Amino acid sequence: QVRLVESGGGLVRTGDSLRLSCAASGFTLDVYTIGWFRQAPGKEREGVACFSLSDVVTYYTDSVRGRFTISRDNARNTVYLQMNGLKPEDTAVYYCAAARKWGCSVAARWYDYWGQGTQVTVSS
Repeated sequence: QVRLVESGGGLVRTGDSLRLSCAASGFTLDVYTIGWFRQAPGKEREGVACFSLSDVVTYYTDSVRGRFTISRDNARNTVYLQMNGLKPEDTAVYYCAAARKWGCSVAARWYDYWGQGTQVTVSS
């Protein structure tokens, strides 16, 4: 059974850091393109970062570029999203997603598998 499980969310203050994890089971992440998304209350799901299965292509949306870093540990079959310099506008439920495709996309419809999400709340 293919499954993605996010963890690492929490309540932090402006300027703090968090590292989100996305653990995969039922498949190996190293042959998948991975995306991180977030959804704030009343807003559409937004793609924030992705990297291709070859790790050649990495993309960050403008609002997080320079603050967030996506990485993977193939031995642990886990992907991470390191978030530094957190701001109140980063508050959202964060999701990881996987697609066995070449390239990198922050379009939600591009992905085949999704985790259940982890809440990140940044207080001012």
